[in-house]
Amino acid sequence: MRLQYKAATKEGKIEQGVIDASDINEAAQYLRSKDLTPIHIIKEEDNPMAKIFPMTKKVKTNDLVLFTRQLSSMLASGLTLMKALSILKDQMQNAAMVEVVNSLINDVEEGKTLSTSMAKYPKVFSPIYVSLIKAGEVSGLLDKVLLRLADNLEKQQKLRGTIKGALMYPVIVVVLMGAVMGVMMIFVIPQLTSLYQNLNVPLPFTTQVVIGISNFMSSFWFIIILAIAGIIYFFRRWKKTEEGELIMDSIMLKLPIFGRLIQQTILAEFSRTLGLLVGTGTLVVDALLQTADTANNVHYRNAIKQVSKEVEKGVSMGDAMSIYPLFPPLLIQLVKIGEQTGKIDDSLTRASEYYEREVDQTVKALTTAMEPFIMVVLGIGVAFLIMSVITPIYSLISSIQ
Repeated sequence: MRLQYKAATKEGKIEQGVIDASDINEAAQYLRSKDLTPIHIIKEEDNPMAKIFPMTKKVKTNDLVLFTRQLSSMLASGLTLMKALSILKDQMQNAAMVEVVNSLINDVEEGKTLSTSMAKYPKVFSPIYVSLIKAGEVSGLLDKVLLRLADNLEKQQKLRGTIKGALMYPVIVVVLMGAVMGVMMIFVIPQLTSLYQNLNVPLPFTTQVVIGISNFMSSFWFIIILAIAGIIYFFRRWKKTEEGELIMDSIMLKLPIFGRLIQQTILAEFSRTLGLLVGTGTLVVDALLQTADTANNVHYRNAIKQVSKEVEKGVSMGDAMSIYPLFPPLLIQLVKIGEQTGKIDDSLTRASEYYEREVDQTVKALTTAMEPFIMVVLGIGVAFLIMSVITPIYSLISSIQ
């Protein structure tokens, strides 16, 4: 079982971490053998703070990038792996990452390889990450592999951050607009409805529509909330099915502008990851299979796996990719050039850089186009609501005059 411990060194320094042991007594004996005095040892899942605040147990991408780059620098400077890990443990600010590094230290100290120890934390170190570390250990170029991994993680983080930043503005606007409309319909419109009824003012069609929606939302708000929650729940379950995944991923690729952005993002990550794996000595077939597992679209995932099967039969990767329209001609040509020159990793890296630039340009165009579109939609919605509310009052004033 995994146990979380807190112990004191001979110098009085407090250390925290996670240890694998059959029970608490065995964990305590192990800590004492390391000249540590146990303060408390509990099951990791019994930690109350982890249950109340699960985000405190999460290792962020920034922490992993920092760990990878610094470990590379320390190994390149001549430090031993144990010494580098010990220094990193003291530098990490994230408590979850400290626990992970401490576990790596314990495993390496016991004679396990770094890749084997990392494989115990699939939520922190992806299968591709572990595979590359293993390749670095075998080749003796662990510091260089770590450096390329850090660069790859940073580019991946930047790419995802760019897309999230572009989508954040419209999402916030839509959510706020929905909240304001909800407040108007549930609290404001009912007050005006009572006023109109008392004054016996003839109501135009738009006002009747707004009042009808308001009455429904005020009377059945709980049903609306349950319906929305139910739709979201069943949609998410359906989306996880094979049929749902195929349909939704197909729709996502066909969306105007967004479909192109999704495709460019997938191609950028595919090219970068595959180039990294091939460049560190991984067989092309294995590299394709590992890259397929990282694709966020089932159609690309299936296509990459099929390309892997064709390559295993002796077909060149460029020719195998040309069978599937999901791979654009530019990428196929770059792969073919790489195969002819023997530098396929360089060709894939250039392809990933090209698609990253394409993503940046698409995001800029999308942001520029969405701002006026959102303003127009907001203007129409606000104008409809204002006209529906003011028209009866204007009619009343006109009749008095």
